[in-house]
Amino acid sequence: MLDNVTINQLRTFVAVCDQGSFSAAAKELKRAQSAISHAIKALESAFDVVLFERNTRKATLTVAGRSLLPDARGVISRTEEMKMRAVSIAEAGVPQISIAVDTYFPRAHLIECLRAVQAKFPTIAINLRMTTMQGGERLVLEATCALAVTIMDVPELSPGAIERQHLCEAQMVTVCAPSHPLAAVAGPLTREEFSRHIQLVVTDNQSDAEKTQQGVAGERQWWVNDLGAKHDLLRGSLCWGHMPRHMVAEDLANGTLVELQRRAWHMRPLTFMISHRRGYSFSECEIQLVKLLGDPKRCSKDGRQRSVPREGKKNRTTGYT
Repeated sequence: MLDNVTINQLRTFVAVCDQGSFSAAAKELKRAQSAISHAIKALESAFDVVLFERNTRKATLTVAGRSLLPDARGVISRTEEMKMRAVSIAEAGVPQISIAVDTYFPRAHLIECLRAVQAKFPTIAINLRMTTMQGGERLVLEATCALAVTIMDVPELSPGAIERQHLCEAQMVTVCAPSHPLAAVAGPLTREEFSRHIQLVVTDNQSDAEKTQQGVAGERQWWVNDLGAKHDLLRGSLCWGHMPRHMVAEDLANGTLVELQRRAWHMRPLTFMISHRRGYSFSECEIQLVKLLGDPKRCSKDGRQRSVPREGKKNRTTGYT
């Protein structure tokens, strides 16, 4: 019988409660009082409960009626919300963002930007993929995603089909666990000292991807295809490696990892780009998201990001580790 409950019956129930009588509810809803009485009886029949006391002149709720009133209000509220969403969709369509984001990008900043876009476009549908290296642009070429946040130094899969725009930077830091031999060395370390120990390097998931390296010291390397796994292995004191500062800030603060100083060995910040197909027309919500992602005022302090100028020389033979 519950399948026979209608939204109009629930509205009538709430109106009688709010107005205090069947006659007042009839005036409020601009309906005949007999229609109000019929709607309440139908609702009581569907619920198999009595909602109002029958021996009082005012509309006095029974115990069951008081219990069900909040539920009725909730259903009506959700229905109104659904109607507003439907109107918005009918007028402008469903706004969508399909984006692949490199796993090195500051996660807290990404979440903050997505939250801001959702607040501005409540009906938006998000397709978010987390990728490494060339994985994001591969999804753009496959039309799985319209946009990709990519590392600038990662070689372009198809320069003729993909266009990149500068977004922001993230600082890198060289770390190891406090129990690792390198942690016991005083002062800045030479590249030769680093090369005596195993370095942990992130590689692409794709077997045919062009292997890229940046900041690699020596031949002793372990390769992983997941940044989270690299983080765990570093904390396990198995290797040393480079990590985004925002990702290890808490580890450095509590001593789970220690920062290693490099002697005469500069590690560039990671420069993030927005990749898309050439000639692609950005929607309003995509414009807003890209603007937020590259806004230094919204970036987390741990990320230490800043916007970078569009000009700049690309190094197409190196990647990141």
